[in-house]
Amino acid sequence: MKKIAIIGTGTVGQTFASKFISLGYEVMIGTRDVSEKLASTAKDGYGGPPFSEWHAQYKDVKLGNFAEAAAFGEIVLNATQGANSINALKLAEAKNLNGKIIIDVANPLDFSKGMPPCLMPELSNTNSLGEEIQRVFPDAKVVKALNTMWCGIMVNPNMIGGGDHTAFVCGNDADAKTRVKSLMNEFGWKNGNILDLGDISSARGTEAVLPVWVRIWGARQNGAFNFKIVG
Repeated sequence: MKKIAIIGTGTVGQTFASKFISLGYEVMIGTRDVSEKLASTAKDGYGGPPFSEWHAQYKDVKLGNFAEAAAFGEIVLNATQGANSINALKLAEAKNLNGKIIIDVANPLDFSKGMPPCLMPELSNTNSLGEEIQRVFPDAKVVKALNTMWCGIMVNPNMIGGGDHTAFVCGNDADAKTRVKSLMNEFGWKNGNILDLGDISSARGTEAVLPVWVRIWGARQNGAFNFKIVG
């Protein structure tokens, strides 16, 4: 499988797109409106340059609407803001997602009361974004992965600690998780540092890491850190 669809044009989506391109994959990023996205001069959520400037540097990355990208990809990566993920994937259309692996790296953060965000009540404790995606798209194979860290580390674990820290995966389909772990190996993740937590309900736990992550980021003013399971 060498065709990857990325749903979402923000920093996370861009980070994955550039990494996959460097690994020899064909990549299409999906957005709601291609013309509008390319014409926008708005900076990204981190104050970075507009998407059009990034895309000019990565012309090998194809650009389409959500449905076109989902149809293109053999694997689909959800890199949207968690509050918008379900709607974006609905626009990608179930027919384009059925039977495919959806790697979900998003988190259901609620910024309605400013910083720091909390988790969306309807997608926490007894539910999660990962589970909700699986519920809405029952014929897809949702694997929650890499959502507990900054995107730079997601695709380059060797950036810190010699790569010796922990990434979690969960999902209902064992073969899908094996495929995602293989992709993570290509990023530099060692199998011994990839911890399989079980079925997709474990996304409740990994998504719940984010309120802690945000507080650590606030204290350090630096996102280049991760957790390591020892013992």
